[in-house]
This record gives sequence, structure tokens and C-alpha cells, in this order.
Amino acid sequence: MNISIITVGKLKEKYLKQGIEEYLKRLTAYAKVDVIEVADEKAPEELSELEMVQVKQKEGERILAKISQDTYVIALAIQGKLGSSEDLAESLDKLATYGKSKIAFVIGGSLGISEEVIKRSNEQLSFSRMTFPHQLMRLILVEQIYRAFRINRNEPYHK
Repeated sequence: MNISIITVGKLKEKYLKQGIEEYLKRLTAYAKVDVIEVADEKAPEELSELEMVQVKQKEGERILAKISQDTYVIALAIQGKLGSSEDLAESLDKLATYGKSKIAFVIGGSLGISEEVIKRSNEQLSFSRMTFPHQLMRLILVEQIYRAFRINRNEPYHK
């Protein structure tokens, strides 16, 4: 299985980089996982609704340019489907069973994901109704992908 995590912006925090690198290393036993960073759109702190949409659209264009036609896309979005770690594991297992070997998880920028990316996605997934920094979501996501593979292989992992 080839998994891409397409995310907006560069990761600066050393502690997050270290955690992500650890889980990416662990994941090599299960899948090829790549993190693809696209540039975030520079914008002032105070934005109008229109300016927010424009920023998300520009970031969305960069995201969509990284997704091939045969990729199954899961967008991380607050309004997405809530589920458990076991649900994610089952979903990844079903995708593999039905020949979906290219999967992309998309993490938007600080303003979220553009409507165009949502429309391109095959499903939207929410980890919580709470808002998390998109940089922290990278770590949470790679940990949950790792956990999903452990669950699917009936391998022990802390609860």
C-alpha cells in the first residue's frame, strides 16, 4: 500500500518532526508512507470571508496537483465522519482488499481545506469536533495509521 500525507506548510517544531519520523520509521514494515508538503499561502492575520476562500483555493490547487487520478483521497475535515481507531483500520483494510493501493490523506492549512479538495475526496474524516493545529494533526494521523496496521495484523499496541 502506498500512502501519501499531503499537507499544507512546513513543519518547524522539532518535537513534532521527531514524533512523525518515529512513526514513519515504524510504518516501513507495513506500507510506503510519504509526507508531501505544499506551500501555504501567505496572508495577513485578519481576513475577509472572500480572502479566506481565496487562500484555501490557492492551497487547494497545490494539493490537487499532488493527487493522481487513481488515488483514493481521504480529507481530514472537522465536518467529516467521526470514527474510532478500529474504524480507520477496517477502512484501510477494505481499501487494500478492493485494490485501492494508492491512498492520500489531506491535511489543510490553518484555514482548512478548499471546497475543490473536499469535492475531489472520496471521503472526509474527522478525528474530533475539536480544532487541532494542522501541524499536530500530522503526528496524530501517522500514529493512527500505524495503530490501524497493528490492529489489522492483530499485533499488540498500547490502548
